[in-house]
Amino acid sequence: MTSPLAAPVPSFVPRRAWLTDLPVLLIAVVWGASYLAAKGVTTPRTVVAVLVLRFALVLPVLAVAGWRRLRALTAAQWRGAGLLGLILSGIFLLETYGVVHTSATNAGLIISLTMIFTPLAEAVVTRTRPPGSFVAAAGLSVAGVVLLTQGGGFTAPSAGDLLMLLAALARTVHVLAMARIRAVRTADSLSLTTVQLGGAVAVFTVLASVPGTGPSPWSVAAGFGAGDWAALLFLSVFCTLAAFFVQMWAVRRTSPSRVSLLLGTEPLWAAATGIALGGEHLGAPGVLGAGLVLAGTTWGRRAADRRSSPGAGPLGTRSGRDGLDAA
Repeated sequence: MTSPLAAPVPSFVPRRAWLTDLPVLLIAVVWGASYLAAKGVTTPRTVVAVLVLRFALVLPVLAVAGWRRLRALTAAQWRGAGLLGLILSGIFLLETYGVVHTSATNAGLIISLTMIFTPLAEAVVTRTRPPGSFVAAAGLSVAGVVLLTQGGGFTAPSAGDLLMLLAALARTVHVLAMARIRAVRTADSLSLTTVQLGGAVAVFTVLASVPGTGPSPWSVAAGFGAGDWAALLFLSVFCTLAAFFVQMWAVRRTSPSRVSLLLGTEPLWAAATGIALGGEHLGAPGVLGAGLVLAGTTWGRRAADRRSSPGAGPLGTRSGRDGLDAA
């Protein structure tokens, strides 16, 4: 955390701040690139199998790293984290099915609506009227998504666009549940992450055994080439494992608001990666829509931050990825 004391700033502080900000910014970059990577390694028939492989690779590392703290969890904390894991499995399924049916650019920008949906949902739950600036920012973001999904003309959004929209809503439910399940509020973050991912992997494994959900994870893994394994390891190691530990490291050295602001650049990197590396084209309406989404979510985040206090409060919920939600 940054010090609240008003003291002379030594000359080495800017360099230290830069050294802390850079790894966090790199996590936002890899998260932005994750949509294109997931799209490249996954097909509609292999979604469940890829999810099993992706998270089964990192779960043992998390379990070993936090074994002592896992054993310290109470029964109520295990139940709460398990429930969050069920919600998390739904998020990953919606996101992964969504990204294979839409562009990586659309996926990254639409999912950023979580930053708008979460404070609005919290305002409804707490029966608190959101400020006018936040409502305006929400309207700007929604208008941007409408334009973004049109391409060259006004048509119905694709199935992938709708799935990403549902994923953004599911993320909102996940954030609110984490804030409102009393037992998990005091749980260690590493243990909470491990149990949630374990619950999600259990769901994916059960689904993989159901006929009609696609090939088994082992047959999919056997058919992977070098490029597929590289993409899978990128999603597992960088977008999930490294992301979690970088966030924990950064929050201890700077402010949560600063970390959240840097991670909030994720949709920008998703669009840049999709266009530069994926050969995606937005068209004039899409470019305008992307700009409106980025402007609206940034404006909304700042409005929520101004409204929130150092403690809990309406419109103050952090809705960025928390080390779990790296698609």
